[in-house]
Amino acid sequence: MGSVAKKGLQKYLLQLQHHPLRTKAITAAVLSGISDTVSQKLSGIPKLQLRRILLKMLFGFAYLGPFGHYMYILLDKIFKGKRDSKTVAKKVVVEQLTTSPCNNLLFMIYYGVVVEGKSMFNYVLMLGERDWNFFNLMTI
Repeated sequence: MGSVAKKGLQKYLLQLQHHPLRTKAITAAVLSGISDTVSQKLSGIPKLQLRRILLKMLFGFAYLGPFGHYMYILLDKIFKGKRDSKTVAKKVVVEQLTTSPCNNLLFMIYYGVVVEGKSMFNYVLMLGERDWNFFNLMTI
């Protein structure tokens, strides 16, 4: 690993150790922004929609980062702090079967209501009609 990348990783891990919640929130925001930027480019949108990127970053910062932080604190307590690969796999399975479906639904509602500006009532109805089968597939 190059010295710049290695130093950057060391600084990141130090921040993660000293300020875990803040670091995870910022990381989730940055990854959400990168993800949406790549998504827009790949889908052929001619001009990046900056508002959409910023709103997705806000969701990452305000919800995904903190939620993941506290969820894994809870899982550490449930699994008594074990960190072997079998326990890590169990944590991932528990998370995927319990919180991921709710997180996916919450994101879809956030996206429709906040990012696209649709009314909550109409958007939830549309999700129920249009996306319910897709939502079920996402949570498997």
